[in-house]
Amino acid sequence: MPSRPERKASLIVHDDRPYNAEPPLGRLRASYRTPAEDFYVRSHGDLPNLDSKTWRLTVVGRAGLTLTLSLDDLRTGFPMAALTATMQCAGNRRADMRAVAPVSGDPWEAGAIGTAEWTGIRLGDLLREAGIAEGVDRHVAFESHDTVDGRPYGVSIPLAKAMSPETLLAYAMNGEALLPEHGFPVRAVVLGYAGVRSPKWLRHIAVQDHPSDNPIQANDYKLYPADVTAETADPAKGYTIETMPVNAAICEPERGGVLIAGRNRVRGYAVCGDRAIARVDVSGNGGRSWRQADLEHEAGAPFAWTFWAADLDLPPGEHELTVRAWDTAGQTQPALPDDTWNHKGYLCTCWHRVRVSVTD
Repeated sequence: MPSRPERKASLIVHDDRPYNAEPPLGRLRASYRTPAEDFYVRSHGDLPNLDSKTWRLTVVGRAGLTLTLSLDDLRTGFPMAALTATMQCAGNRRADMRAVAPVSGDPWEAGAIGTAEWTGIRLGDLLREAGIAEGVDRHVAFESHDTVDGRPYGVSIPLAKAMSPETLLAYAMNGEALLPEHGFPVRAVVLGYAGVRSPKWLRHIAVQDHPSDNPIQANDYKLYPADVTAETADPAKGYTIETMPVNAAICEPERGGVLIAGRNRVRGYAVCGDRAIARVDVSGNGGRSWRQADLEHEAGAPFAWTFWAADLDLPPGEHELTVRAWDTAGQTQPALPDDTWNHKGYLCTCWHRVRVSVTD
């Protein structure tokens, strides 16, 4: 495994502190499971330096019942679970919205996403051990070792999602211990939800009758209408982002690429939070005409992305390659970033467009 400076040098770094980076899209598309060194990094504070031997997780369950668990306790005390699934930042593709009007946050291209095999335990098994019963209207609040503006990072998810078999506490990624930037020694993996709901470097879990009051949960990652500004935004009226919508991106060729006239292969990914991808359409002329792409999806991985590929016959000239995906509910993507623009730049799901030049 490359060292952390080597891993960082191979990514597109948007911020050093906090450390936020994404891979070049060609490397992202090279493997169905994203190598840890090519997986996007989203941090809200400095990366904590934790020792797996002294690390402990506190879980507060029914009637104040408290469990304190080591990494060995998790490994030996609960059945192991391994799932291949995609994780995606709510700000993925924010750069496309930024081209419409200014937005806050890092200018992610389409690489704030990745797919891995996550290994750990099911969160529901741990919560049942803490005396929590299914079917009650509660919330599971997480706290982490990283801090944001002097407070531990904190978010919450509905208890029903926490008890679902696809929600994990993971200690390994693609068969190896988590890297520090990916949450070592233990992180939550809440499949189908925005990456913000999968906190890294866990320290504390509590079941409570209300969502977390941590600013990350209470104030951030809210979806607002286009006429709301940073000054007028009321978090109580914003929609809390959880399940991710249908999206697709072109990974190859790259923007500004120069191609040879004739048949050219176009490749990328498509993803939907909790539904499957049914179809991917690809265009070589900005969406005036379409052809269906061939799809590649791993069986038994309902929360993982779909790879797609299509051959386009491109004559000499300038071309706008375009992609849109459809999910199994018949939902597709808006044509323009203007259609869903918001001042935070969240959930950019418009048709992904890549302009290329084609020569003889």
